[in-house]
Parts: sequence; structure tokens; C-alpha cells
Amino acid sequence: MTDDSAQDRTGSTEPRAVNTAHAWERAYWARRFMVPVEQVEAAVAEVGDEPARVAAHLGRDWPGHEPAT
Repeated sequence: MTDDSAQDRTGSTEPRAVNTAHAWERAYWARRFMVPVEQVEAAVAEVGDEPARVAAHLGRDWPGHEPAT
């Protein structure tokens, strides 16, 4: 089993890759970036699977939510 998340200095974990291999993963990323699944797939095809690059391509912030305080 591979580890697709990275722990940052605040202790939160974020996925390391935008995996679109399965329908549930595509749905997760579409919700996360608030765009249609097709846009996520097209972004990954164009810029690769690094979440920050995909987010930038989609015009979204990464990680896109406020850290817990």
C-alpha cells in the first residue's frame, strides 16, 4: 500500500497526488476543487497529478481550506 499523503508542520495531512483511477477518487477531487469531474481529469492530463499544480490550473487555492486552530 502506498502513502498518498504528506504531513506538514501543522500536523495535517494532504494527498500527494490527484489520483483519478477510480470513480470515487474522481468524485473526491471534483468536490475538493469544486469543479466537474471532467475538469479534474483534463487538468491532470495537462499538468500532472500534483495537487497544487492541478489546483492552480483550475484557478483554485491549495489546500483550499483554512487550517484548524
